[in-house]
Amino acid sequence: MVQQSRPSPQNSGPAGRYAGKRARSGPGDGSKAAAITVPSPHRGFAPQGARDRRSYAAIDLGTNNCRLLIAKPSADGFIVVDAFSRIVRLGEGLAATGRISDAAIDRAIAALSVCADKLRRRHVTLARSVATEACRRASNGAEFIQRVYRETGIALDIISAQEEARLAVLGCHALLEPGDGPALIFDIGGGSTELVLVDAHGDGAPHIVDWVSAPWGVVSLTESEAFEHEDAGERLAAYGRMRARVADAFSPLARRLPKDARDIRLLGTSGTVTTLASLHLGLPRYDRQAIDGLIVPCESMRSISDRLSGMALAERQKLPCIGTERADLVVAGCAILESILDIWPALRLGVADRGIREGILRGLMDRDGRMM
Repeated sequence: MVQQSRPSPQNSGPAGRYAGKRARSGPGDGSKAAAITVPSPHRGFAPQGARDRRSYAAIDLGTNNCRLLIAKPSADGFIVVDAFSRIVRLGEGLAATGRISDAAIDRAIAALSVCADKLRRRHVTLARSVATEACRRASNGAEFIQRVYRETGIALDIISAQEEARLAVLGCHALLEPGDGPALIFDIGGGSTELVLVDAHGDGAPHIVDWVSAPWGVVSLTESEAFEHEDAGERLAAYGRMRARVADAFSPLARRLPKDARDIRLLGTSGTVTTLASLHLGLPRYDRQAIDGLIVPCESMRSISDRLSGMALAERQKLPCIGTERADLVVAGCAILESILDIWPALRLGVADRGIREGILRGLMDRDGRMM
């Protein structure tokens, strides 16, 4: 039987990285972040034995996606043994009704049933499963969680926005560019966006200095604004209104951010940044190996955002790495990203195809005595 872990009140310890992942240069004015030092023997793993063969799992049920990661500890982090991701659009229509729709519930349970089957087949013994903004906001969120448990055996934990931000930082901070300047890490979700100012020095997890969770993600922002106008001028006007909404939500943190700081760093984890990074490289299809850890000039991301915001839906659907599943949401993601660049004008953006799930796994391994 899978042991369902509940959150720990303390910050999880230092994080390793994916086994075998190394920094390398990327084409198109992008570069790879520096490799993270392998943990020292003093912070190594417990002696080998039965516990070394344990499998750990993390499920992240977001407003747009359902994601699973199953991994085993390794000498320099962990090795992924299975993964799953499906767009479920759990938050579709939530802004209008305040409830998770029956159709969205059916999609989510179908995806979580696949996850439950993988947990059994991979003999996972310790797992943590979390739900985020859609379940926090929905009036029937708790009812949905109970139904998921009855039908799949998965015990979802509705986490706070603060815990969501902490897990995202824990999962992706290893890809921050080296440097001494302040760093901003962000996660553009389906129903919310978390911005976290961190003090990242040394080998351990960075210290969180300040943070904000804005109630705008790619789904909630898309549903707030009728964007798909026939007239290009109307589309640009709608895009401007999206950006204004996000800027207003970011303004409390923006006023507190350090001014005139030098060597500032920026790292993003979301489908938005990985999709735009794929367009930056001109990839014919998504390639995680090429994207995770890529460093992209922010001006290139702005240029791509500007181009996408002027396109009609049919044009966006034809672009590689966007397609029909992301075409209607990517513009909202662009509006959020540009609003982040407005308040944190870094020259380069680090791109992470990792986040909450990886943060959960590191926390589980730490608490189980696998990382010290």
